[in-house]
Amino acid sequence: MNWQERIALDPTVRSGKPCIKGTRIIVYDVLEYLAGGMSEDQILADFPDLTSDDIRACLAFAAARERRVSNSVA
Repeated sequence: MNWQERIALDPTVRSGKPCIKGTRIIVYDVLEYLAGGMSEDQILADFPDLTSDDIRACLAFAAARERRVSNSVA
């Protein structure tokens, strides 16, 4: 998954936090919903502007960020 196609970092939107393109929904919120036990279907029902690919992009973004952090510490 190429998260860059779906995640944007724009300083004028939500203080520059990574958001799903075309929305004001931040990656962190989607990850929190998943971590809190919401299913993908529940998230999509609550946020009809999102797609399954958007949720996967959030996961890919988090994995890429973790990889960068791990590599910078090593």
